[in-house]
Formats: sequence, C-alpha cells, structure tokens
Amino acid sequence: MTLLKTLAPYDFPSSDAVENYKGRQLLYVNWERHRMFSRPFVLALPPETPFAEIIDKHMTDCFSYHPDWAQIDWSKVEWLNGPRPFTPDRDKSLADNGIGHKDLIRFITPGLDGIAGSGY
Repeated sequence: MTLLKTLAPYDFPSSDAVENYKGRQLLYVNWERHRMFSRPFVLALPPETPFAEIIDKHMTDCFSYHPDWAQIDWSKVEWLNGPRPFTPDRDKSLADNGIGHKDLIRFITPGLDGIAGSGY
C-alpha cells in the first residue's frame, strides 16, 4: 500500500461517510465481462435492504437491457465482495450478508460473456 505524505495536517471529515447518506449506504455493483456497462452502478440503499430486492429490482433496473440478462442462471452466478468470493443469502439484508458502505459487489455469469462472447 502506498502512503502519501502531506505538506500540512490533513484532518477533515469525509464527505462520503455513511452518516451523510440519511440512513443509506453506497453499494457498487459490477457485472464482470459485460463492458456495455463501463463502470459499476452505484446504488444508495438502506442496510436493511434484502439481497433479493437488490437482484430483482435494482440490478434488473440497471442491467436488464443487456441481451444476456434474461439468460442468467442465478444458481450458477459467482459473487465477489471486492476481491473475496461470497455467497449472498437472498433472504438476508445487505448488513446481514456482511455488505457495508461503499462495498463493490461483482458478479460473474458463467457462459455469458457479453454480446457474441465479446465482453461487451
């Protein structure tokens, strides 16, 4: 890890701290090998949000216009929270699944690698 040395004291409250989001936390969601979406989507959701709602509503709203979306076999999806593999429980909340403020959820859909396998 690179540490930066500042020229003067650098002490200020973070503008993107969870306290600034009125009971919500930021969640980044990225569909790996699908560059039609150039960056992860950012969702501001209460930590009590069930993971099923993340998939069924929020991720569907973000990703469903990609032709691969309708073909996903959710039983085969590989999930990562940042670099770590994890298995979300659809019936549990973000908090109960160990998903915190500004976490990056990545998902891989085996056999679906973008339009014509192009990664797009």
